[in-house]
Amino acid sequence: MKQKPDLSFWKLWNLSFGFFGVQIAYALQSANISRIFRTLGADPHDLSFFWILPPLMGILVQPIIGTLSDKTWTRFGRRIPYLFLGATMAVLVMCLLPNAGSLGLASVSMVLIFGVVMLMLLDTSINMAMQPFKMLVGDMVNEQQKGKAYSIQSFLCNAGSVVGFVFPFFFTWIGLKNVAPEGVVPQSVVWSFYVGAAILILCVVYTTLKVKEWTPKEYAEYNPAPAKDEGSANWLTLLKNAPSAFWRVGLVQFFCWAAFLYMWTYVVDAVSLTVWDTADSSSEAYQTAGNWTGVLYAIQAMGSVVWAMIIPRFPTMKQAYTVSLVLGGLGFALIPFCPNQYMQIVPFLLIGCAWAAMLACPFTLVTNALQGYGHMGAYLGLFNGTICLPQIVAALCGGFLLKMVGSYQANMMIVAGVLLCIGAVCVTFIGSKEQKN
Repeated sequence: MKQKPDLSFWKLWNLSFGFFGVQIAYALQSANISRIFRTLGADPHDLSFFWILPPLMGILVQPIIGTLSDKTWTRFGRRIPYLFLGATMAVLVMCLLPNAGSLGLASVSMVLIFGVVMLMLLDTSINMAMQPFKMLVGDMVNEQQKGKAYSIQSFLCNAGSVVGFVFPFFFTWIGLKNVAPEGVVPQSVVWSFYVGAAILILCVVYTTLKVKEWTPKEYAEYNPAPAKDEGSANWLTLLKNAPSAFWRVGLVQFFCWAAFLYMWTYVVDAVSLTVWDTADSSSEAYQTAGNWTGVLYAIQAMGSVVWAMIIPRFPTMKQAYTVSLVLGGLGFALIPFCPNQYMQIVPFLLIGCAWAAMLACPFTLVTNALQGYGHMGAYLGLFNGTICLPQIVAALCGGFLLKMVGSYQANMMIVAGVLLCIGAVCVTFIGSKEQKN
């Protein structure tokens, strides 16, 4: 078997550049879905149910895409056809979803149903577009350069997030209306989705034109021959034979992703109540809070970039993981106690520490443990279940927990903080062989 060749910086950049556009779409979704559905008329106690769809689509779509693309060989490539199809679908849906309240549907229920269908399609398409980028690096980059390749991907991920998060604030600043008739999404949000869709397709087209995947013959020269059961093993068999790191990291993931699901679901209302003292989704103050929450998300992403450079300086990955999650838990708990919009920057910087660790530590631990197991695409798709299942469980419990904390959305940030600290405790179960930095 040949050694995979070293790739230039720009070839590594091209492998992941489309991730910038995909992440803009993902950021727009995560920062604005609760805002959109509250504007369309959703009850806060039902809000978490809408958030079942993103992880549900992820847990269904990513293993399928991983498995199918492992077996796909076309003249357009192995992973790229799925990338292009997912991006194209995402663009269409991004133009429809924010207009759910402007289509003249007869009732609030019909508007919400239309929004749910569009959200389901958006989640499906984003997951289709996101998974191939991870696998392209695994296919074409040698072990010595993988760290650099994933660093580039992480940079593009965070840069795309910042752009997507600040779009509504930016478009309001340049003059687009940030208020609209009751049940209608403001133009600042609508145009954020339009521009995000345009950037997404341009980035994906760039990657499609610049990246030439290996032929089956070339791939065989640079990658180990599959095991005899490579084509026959089903998902249950793969899970049964998964390395212990797969499950130990998955336990940490459960509490971490449940915590972030509650942030995405309730943080707009939490910030609006804490800083602007309102949860009236038709008010100008609420929409201003929605814009500012996007800015806070961007600050979180930038803090995450800085903290990602600090993580390797810890003696072990276990220490880095633990400290990062505790800092993030503290950040969540501080949100209800920062009544000034600029004070909210501090909690979100702390949350960025946890986000950096959640992006870096689990993926590094699991991909290292999977070396020699085969079925890399399928395993990475299955590992996505440790991200998706916690969010589904959290979404199902969200309305109940909200009632338990007095139906005050800001208190859900304290719940999120507790969950993240429990995740930090669970890091202790990760074995010594898996914790080295």
